[in-house]
Amino acid sequence: TSRIFDIANATFDSVSDEEKQEYTQKDVGVYTGYKPRNDWHIASGVRDAIEHYNINRHVVTQSHPQALRPFTPEIAAFASHNHLNVLHPILRHANLLMALGLELPEDTLTKLHEFRAPGESSVRFMKYHPREATEEELTKSVWLKGHADIGSITILYSQPIGGLQILSRDNQWRWIKHIDNALVVNAGDAIEFLSGGYYKATRHRVIQPPADQRSIPRLGVFYFSMANDDAKLNPLLESPVLQRIGTTKYFEEGKAPTMEQWRRNRTALYGKSQLKLSEKEVGVEEEIIHGTVVKHYN
Repeated sequence: TSRIFDIANATFDSVSDEEKQEYTQKDVGVYTGYKPRNDWHIASGVRDAIEHYNINRHVVTQSHPQALRPFTPEIAAFASHNHLNVLHPILRHANLLMALGLELPEDTLTKLHEFRAPGESSVRFMKYHPREATEEELTKSVWLKGHADIGSITILYSQPIGGLQILSRDNQWRWIKHIDNALVVNAGDAIEFLSGGYYKATRHRVIQPPADQRSIPRLGVFYFSMANDDAKLNPLLESPVLQRIGTTKYFEEGKAPTMEQWRRNRTALYGKSQLKLSEKEVGVEEEIIHGTVVKHYN
């Protein structure tokens, strides 16, 4: 994995700010190209110190900065490996588990995540930069608000700089320990919707690293998988078990969005919409997207 982290680092350190501007994401609601720092509001007027570069799994469909072009074949192979050799086995394994619970055919989820189907499954290189002490105080050391990812499954390549936490069942934030060459796998919104709440999306956040790591930028490598763009995010009601036990209702009857609609709206609003404090949960802000509540945690 060291090779892909070297490529990720070059994406930021070997590209000038002027060239990054040329490749900054232009389409509202789509993560393609660079997201600059200070694009998202975190808390108390403080904006993020995060930059990332997003590459659709069909790597050659977009242009790239000059420093990155020699590496596009490797990035394409990395995307294909993650989708076919990591994501699909995860989805098949989930379905094998569902066979004990949801009684679905083994290929149910893989058919909804075809590599060549239109969609926005993508590689992301991400860099968190250290912040000033005053900003840490104003944000309570939160670098990226707690949230669930937009898509189905997120594959995160473990790296040594701490900061990642997940919200556990007892409502406590737990640190994720670094293990060399390990993968961290999170379920996203789409899995929760498709399973009718049977599987829950992973709520996670990034906070300031431990004291001995605070001066070091935090580099991340991810593969974000989305269902096919035309997949309706309705519960898989062909499951006999869901028919028996019922499902959580996320959308009004007949109004469930497609994967494309959901990802575009969540992407367009993330870090920019006016959030409202939850009336039921402390430290939680909310927004309504497609009629369902989306939570953000500080």
